Amino acid sequence: MHSHRADQQQPARQYSTDVLAGDWRRPYRDRITDIPLEPGLVVETADSSFCGAVTTWDKRSVTLEDRHGTRRVFDLDPAAFLVDGHPVSLVRPTSSNRSSRGPHRSASGSIAVSGLRSRVARESRIYVEGRHDAELVERVWGHDLRVEGVVVEELAGVDDLPAVVADFAPEAGRRLGVLVDHLVPGSKESRVAEQVSSAHVRVVGHPFVDVWAAVRPGAVGISAWPEIPQGVPWKEGVLDALGWRMEPGAAWRFILNSVRDFRDLEPELLGRVEELIDFVTDPAAHPGRSNACHDRD
Repeated sequence: MHSHRADQQQPARQYSTDVLAGDWRRPYRDRITDIPLEPGLVVETADSSFCGAVTTWDKRSVTLEDRHGTRRVFDLDPAAFLVDGHPVSLVRPTSSNRSSRGPHRSASGSIAVSGLRSRVARESRIYVEGRHDAELVERVWGHDLRVEGVVVEELAGVDDLPAVVADFAPEAGRRLGVLVDHLVPGSKESRVAEQVSSAHVRVVGHPFVDVWAAVRPGAVGISAWPEIPQGVPWKEGVLDALGWRMEPGAAWRFILNSVRDFRDLEPELLGRVEELIDFVTDPAAHPGRSNACHDRD
């Protein structure tokens, strides 16, 4: 957790003059959108001097944290921020501006279930490779998984998969879905996947070396994830190439906080996670239980 410095207790003034005064605002007045504040929402100041994710807010100000872990406090002035390059006004969330958007959607894009009480856990499980993968799945699909009663567990490494499958003892009504990194033809991961796959075990994966790269570059404010030479640890190589002077753990927190919903993820990951959810909740494998509708526009 980052602590606020004493000089951050008062909102920082970003402009020597009022950029909203005069003619600047008139051409954009009809295009300014009110955006409810929410943790992790990534915004940019109107003068492009700072870009970060929303951490906290109060009646008059909002605190943003950039990818270096630096936090700054800004006034909630009208049209003082940009989202995806468009001027917006950040407003405190209310019941009215939530309901005005129509059916509430979960981060995965499905229609959210209000007053949710988690379903009793199914015997079927989903395993994902690594803590970062588990946290990303929870951020985007957590609501859906609780609706369906699906538990996600962390797989320390693909080498452990044969032992996990043997211990789990999958069978009809007790399926196992597994998500692994860098599942490409000829890889160690693909050989292990072939070894354990069956009618009750499905192993899928994305082509990225690490789940970081499954987050769209634009979501974290870069044009592309850098190519890292073989032999160089991937995360450390990425941090060096991007000039991010932070530990991998801090970098991941910034990346994760930049993910608002499924639109911030690459389709190669989206499709695989949805496939696993469908696999472990298949009514044919669970007689008497129905699949929830993953309704996405």
